[in-house]
Amino acid sequence: MASAYWITAPRRGELRPQALPALRPGEVLVKTLYGAISRGTESLVFNNLIPESQYDAMAAPFQEGSLPFPVKYGYISVGKVLEGPEDLLGRAVFCLHPHQSAYVVPSEDVVPLPPDLPPERAVLAANMETALNGLWDATPCLGDRIAVYGAGTVGFLLAWLSQAIPGTEVTLVDPDISKAAVAQRLGLTLKPPEDAPTGCDLVIHASGVPEALAMALASAGYESTVLEMSWFGERKVTLPLGEAFHSQRITLRSSQVGGVSPTRNARKGHRRRMEIALDLLCARELEALITGESAFEELPDVMEKLADNGRGVLCHRIRYGIDQ
Repeated sequence: MASAYWITAPRRGELRPQALPALRPGEVLVKTLYGAISRGTESLVFNNLIPESQYDAMAAPFQEGSLPFPVKYGYISVGKVLEGPEDLLGRAVFCLHPHQSAYVVPSEDVVPLPPDLPPERAVLAANMETALNGLWDATPCLGDRIAVYGAGTVGFLLAWLSQAIPGTEVTLVDPDISKAAVAQRLGLTLKPPEDAPTGCDLVIHASGVPEALAMALASAGYESTVLEMSWFGERKVTLPLGEAFHSQRITLRSSQVGGVSPTRNARKGHRRRMEIALDLLCARELEALITGESAFEELPDVMEKLADNGRGVLCHRIRYGIDQ
């Protein structure tokens, strides 16, 4: 038996007992060490903001139940393989699995962590995979001026990856100045919207706030691209496309992690993308993106509290009571 977190109604969740199936050939039994709360899609599910037309498209791997409720949802799990193929026994792995204390999945659905990546930091893997795929879609170039709107976990990772490209000038834009200390630890420049740069070669919007996308358009230079990383669920987005958008020949496009970017899909699939994301997380400074931790038993209360006030919160880690 295991324990799993289910969202049972708008802004309500509970832990339920979960029977584990018998292990079959080609499967692994994983004991969960750490998880994390997704501040994006998972929050939309929790707040009942998923459009009915997108219920099937937004189903999570190994989800049980159906959107909107009750549903076992989530996709950040780091655990230890207790049973399965010999080459995976005892190894720490990442899996796109809902919040659950132990689970059985096909062995190909777990990705071993690199030796230099501690399980505690590996909870950033899904966010790093999203940021990596976004930059494959955005195709930034040497020397680009880049603005990233939204200092959430994905926004920080997008800016951190972008600044590693030689010659780039990267600005992270967010009104929450309480995140300035995290930006400094990552060597990033954080500015409020009123000080956002203009004439940028590339603008990436990842705030999840509809009004901020209009601000992002104002940062775009002539014939530049604005990449939309947010998903707004049922919220409506109004844009000033009658202003400079038309005369500046700006391109507005979306990026979504469910599909590998077409610029890489012929050579890199979902598993290789996750392996790259895990390797990138070996950088110790990224520990700064984990701003809180709670026990798994506290998850129902923690989800509700973070939904009410997420100011200053980036990745909130969930700790399971397991001997590593």
